[in-house]
Amino acid sequence: MTNIQNLPIDVQTSKLLDWLVDRRHCNLKWQGAIMAIREKINSAIQDMPENEEIKQLLSGSYIHYFHCMRIVEILKGTEASSKNIFGRYSSQRMKDWQEIVSLYEKDNSYLVEMASFLVRNVSYEGPALRRQLAKAQQLQNELSRREVECQSMAADMRERFYASCKQYGIKGENVARELQALVKDLPSVLEQVGRKVAGLEEPTQLYKAFTQFVCDWSEPVLPMLTFVQQRGNTSVYEWRTGDAPCVIERPTMEEAPLDTVTEEAIDWSALDSLEGAGGTQALDFGISMEGGVDWGVSSEPGAESAANGIDWGEDTACPVEIEVLDMGADCPEGVARGEDALSLLENPQTRNQFIDELMELELFLCQRISEMSEEGDVVTMSQFQLAHSVIQGQTRERVQAMLLELRSLLEQLTCVRMQHLFMIQASPRYVGRVSDVLRQKLKQADILVLKQAALAERRQEALEEQAKLEPRIDLLATRTRELQRLIEADISKRYSDRPVNLMGVNV
Repeated sequence: MTNIQNLPIDVQTSKLLDWLVDRRHCNLKWQGAIMAIREKINSAIQDMPENEEIKQLLSGSYIHYFHCMRIVEILKGTEASSKNIFGRYSSQRMKDWQEIVSLYEKDNSYLVEMASFLVRNVSYEGPALRRQLAKAQQLQNELSRREVECQSMAADMRERFYASCKQYGIKGENVARELQALVKDLPSVLEQVGRKVAGLEEPTQLYKAFTQFVCDWSEPVLPMLTFVQQRGNTSVYEWRTGDAPCVIERPTMEEAPLDTVTEEAIDWSALDSLEGAGGTQALDFGISMEGGVDWGVSSEPGAESAANGIDWGEDTACPVEIEVLDMGADCPEGVARGEDALSLLENPQTRNQFIDELMELELFLCQRISEMSEEGDVVTMSQFQLAHSVIQGQTRERVQAMLLELRSLLEQLTCVRMQHLFMIQASPRYVGRVSDVLRQKLKQADILVLKQAALAERRQEALEEQAKLEPRIDLLATRTRELQRLIEADISKRYSDRPVNLMGVNV
């Protein structure tokens, strides 16, 4: 008997209600009795004395049997004046709470109710609060990671902006005006390129002599390259006519406005296709022919009729002198205007021809180096005995030095920065488009900074939610352990004080 008395009673918490019903400690229809008791409790708490301990007992999320027992003990002191000579209380408050206690004790309803509270805390409320807490913590980690990503992406966008500005050769303070300022320096840069072309006279002569010796070529070889070597980077008018112009009227470029950040959409596809093709695709200059051309002739009713003639600004009595230009000329002789006023390296057509001739010379030098590497036999050497001294006096090392000098000049003229400068000069609209693209990177960086601030605010909200959940979890754990202790003690009394263990209580 002693050994059995010391054996503990282990009950799984999730099956505690079924265990109490199976052992006939509680009635099978206990839910109806509990609902009636809860209604009486809700009615009784409407009329309570001013007592601090009672307020604390009623402030909880639930009131069970032992709370009611404590309220009765407190009312015995506050309602002592209503006690009669028979030991009964005439106070309605005391009668209500004593009735509640007696209803709890009937069929051990209090025990099954506390067991239901315990099961609900362990199986539902505790896991739900822990899931909310874990979700809040996970959300904080996710938002922190995204904050770092936004910060990194914003820094990357700014770095890309300044890298692009460096590629264009500007600071990025006012993109449009800085790009136009670069175009103003373009003629001097091209003038330096024209002077460097004079250093290519030796490979040019070698190429001419070689074509004359090998295939007896009669057509002019590298005409524009030769012209630039002799006269420099002159105007297109001088290249076309052979005479230097008396007056050069260069086209003017309207100064770009200050940079302003707008929310207008940017046509990315047009610029992407333009940059992807290396800047060789045609540009849309945005010229609209709608409405015709304004020739300055009015057609309103108040205007002069055609019968009165056209006002030429001269006296009609005097004969009108009309200057007749040569066929193909669009301006007076000696005046370089429009494309003729541009230099050879500024005009797209002549510049392309110049680059083609440089590449032609480059291919010749590459081929010549390859041939000189194989010219080791006597037969090959005898083939050039009658060649020009320019051909016979060359060595492979010297030709390689010519090739390096030529490629340096070609790289300077065809680099990405020069391509952008040529396109800026050709299209003022390109300046605005490049400015929009560069400013868009800064705008995206600003948007990422704002997004980072929004993520930080959401992370702070998740942190505040965590701060609210943690005390609730601690309070629930405290109440659950209290319920566990009370239920174990009550069941232990029913089995001659044998130890009782409720298994699976983890809150």
